[in-house]
Parts: sequence; C-alpha cells; structure tokens
Amino acid sequence: MNFKLEDTEDKSLIAVRSKVKRDAAREYAKVVSSSITNTLISLGVVVVLWVFALWAFHVTPYIGKTPMDVFNWMFLIESASENRALVWEALGQTMFDASIGFGFGLFFATLISVIFALSKSAESALMPIAMLLRSVPLIAMAPILILVFGRAQVTVAVMGAIVVLFPALVNIVFGLRSASQAMLDVSTVYGANKLAALRYVAFPSSLPSFFAAVKISVPGAITGALLVEWLATGSGIGYGIISAVGRAKTNEVWAYVVVITLVSIILYNLVGLLENYVLRRFSPQVWKSR
Repeated sequence: MNFKLEDTEDKSLIAVRSKVKRDAAREYAKVVSSSITNTLISLGVVVVLWVFALWAFHVTPYIGKTPMDVFNWMFLIESASENRALVWEALGQTMFDASIGFGFGLFFATLISVIFALSKSAESALMPIAMLLRSVPLIAMAPILILVFGRAQVTVAVMGAIVVLFPALVNIVFGLRSASQAMLDVSTVYGANKLAALRYVAFPSSLPSFFAAVKISVPGAITGALLVEWLATGSGIGYGIISAVGRAKTNEVWAYVVVITLVSIILYNLVGLLENYVLRRFSPQVWKSR
C-alpha cells in the first residue's frame, strides 16, 4: 500500500512538473511571437517613413532610392551577385569591428560598475570624470585616438569601447544600486561579504538594467564601428558609404544604409529575446511583472 501511495505521489509530481514546463514553453513562445511581430512592425514603419520622406521632400530618383530600387540592385539586375558580395563583405567587417567595441566596452563597463558598487568612494571620485569624458563628442576625440593608436584594430577597440562604455556604465551602476536593502541586510546577517552580496543579491536585481545597457550598446557599437571605419581603417560599411558617395553610386549607398539598419533592428530584438529568456530563468518575478 505504501509503495502504491509513493508511486502515485511520484506520478503526480511528474505531471505537475510537466505542466509547469509546458506553461513556461507556451509563455516563452508568446514572447518569441511578440518579438517577431515587433520586428516586422519596426521594419514596416521604417519602410513607410522611407517612402514618405522621399515623397514629402521631393527627392529626385537619382539621389533618393526606393525600397524597390535597392531590392533590384541587390537581387534582380545582372550584377546583383557581385553587388551582394560587395555588401556582405563590408557588413562582415563592420560586424567584426562592432563586436570588438561592444565586447570591450561592455566588459569594462561591468568591471567598473562592480568596483563602484563595492566602493562608494571610488564611485564618487571617478564617476564625475567618466561623465566629463562622456560629454566630449567622439568625432572630436577620433583624430587624437588615431594619432595615438594608429589605424589598426586597436583603434577600433578603443573607439567602440568608448561609445559603449559610458551609457552602459550608468545603467549597470543603477541596476546594482537597485537591490533591496532588506535583502542585502539578510545576506549580511547570514555572513555574506560585499562580494557575495553583490553576486547573489545585486546581480539578479540588476539584470533588467544590464539588458537595457546591452540594448543601448548594440546600436552604439555599430555607430562606433561605422565612424572608425570612415575615419581610420578604410574598410567596412562606414568606408563603403563614403567611397560610394564620392563615386556617385547612390544605389550602393542606399544598399549599405538599408542593410546596416536592418541588422541593427534584428540585433536589438534578438537582445530582447535573450533578455526575456534570462529573466524568465533567473528573475522570474521580474519577468512576470512585465
């Protein structure tokens, strides 16, 4: 009789776990579907604004290309395969440059945020300097960075990191400071030091702010990559746009702009999907409140 009771309890527990997993899968499927819908809506809005702007400002067809013109240039005309190869090669270089700046910028922003969270005196001393540097336009710092670091990938890393660092730093510091004081006090009572409290209390609480920083950093890293390609490296979409403008190849210019805009929108929404997955797994209460 006891064995039968235990078997029944085990089966009930398994059934409950299966139902919880199915419900969670359905909820996340809704999130994925919503993200795809938002991406398509964003692309639709961009296309509508694009066509409307060309019409409203009476841009001549020689300069202003419609979505159909870009599609024809990349997929329908005789040289479409060469055109696509040109755009994909430039896009690959730009994504590589952007990933370098994104990685270095987010790493140092997280590291400095942890230092600030552990030491308020360090935050008081260094945060004003960070904000002062943030107020300097990157286009003004670019020539100095090129003189110091040259035109190699080091400049890509430094300039991209600067673009990403400061907005991400502010968001991550805010997230780490948003941890509940009551939870921090409980962790201290149980013998946790500052680092342990940061790891087990502050980090989970800062996940929404961290992903907000990532969302800001993705387009920022791409912008920094385009800028450094234009001013320093002479490769990628940043240089391709300037080169195509100088050669009056307007179809090529619009194709570069369209592709990098499309990639930025897709990456932004992919980060949103990743955010929902991480919050659902590590901060379910925050995820459900959204």
